[in-house]
Amino acid sequence: MMDIAAFTGSTAAIGYGLAAIGPGIGVGLVFSAYIQSTARQPESSRLTLPYVWIGFAVVEALALLGIAFGFIWQG
Repeated sequence: MMDIAAFTGSTAAIGYGLAAIGPGIGVGLVFSAYIQSTARQPESSRLTLPYVWIGFAVVEALALLGIAFGFIWQG
């Protein structure tokens, strides 16, 4: 009998692929909010730009945690 449910490969890679969906969406939301706010009030673009980079760094930290935990749990 053939085992259909068996698979080979790293489940950590699958886990990281799923964990990267959230930060990908988060980065898109951060930059879309900045673009919309700059389009509404162009004079505030220099004031809000540091917050964009802080938000980007926080969201990307989640992606780095996802890959780190994937390597930790792999072996």
